[in-house]
Amino acid sequence: MIEQEIRNTINALKKGQLILYPTDTVWGIGCDATNYDAVEKIYALKQRHETKSMICMVDSIRMLKQYVEHVPEAAYNIIKYAQNPTTIIYDKPKRISENIVSSDDTLAIRIANDNFCKTLIKSFKKPIVSTSANLSGQPTPLCFEEIHADILKGVDYVVNLHRKKRSSKASSIIKLTNDGQVTVIRA
Repeated sequence: MIEQEIRNTINALKKGQLILYPTDTVWGIGCDATNYDAVEKIYALKQRHETKSMICMVDSIRMLKQYVEHVPEAAYNIIKYAQNPTTIIYDKPKRISENIVSSDDTLAIRIANDNFCKTLIKSFKKPIVSTSANLSGQPTPLCFEEIHADILKGVDYVVNLHRKKRSSKASSIIKLTNDGQVTVIRA
């Protein structure tokens, strides 16, 4: 079943479509993070202003290095020792859609831990946007049943896995700058 879901999801991503998928934290709306038009569709669906950034997910440190100019040394320790899913904001992303990059030239990236996400991203061979499956300003749904009908109708493909899973919270977010500054954005 997971193999078929991977194939279906990759087909949607390759077409520039939006997906609704379970992550290692909450259900996410996703798309090809290198596809400008697909990213625009997420902003429109969420009714979110483009100045509010979104997270990208990669499958490994190797993929991470392909999409940021420099991975600070502290990132390796955070990735290795984090007890919970942790998103890190990096300076100077590259090879990524410019409308997902923040105005300060940073990008939030998390290495997927969930088996489905990791396999999906590895098979797709590109980062995937991961933004919570809610309308802007609304609470983040912690399970599939809490996802607003407008979100369900607005995506092109809904992954048929983990529909009963309940999440406790979104990922922690840490900002690392290339000059060594570390800031906890969300614990």
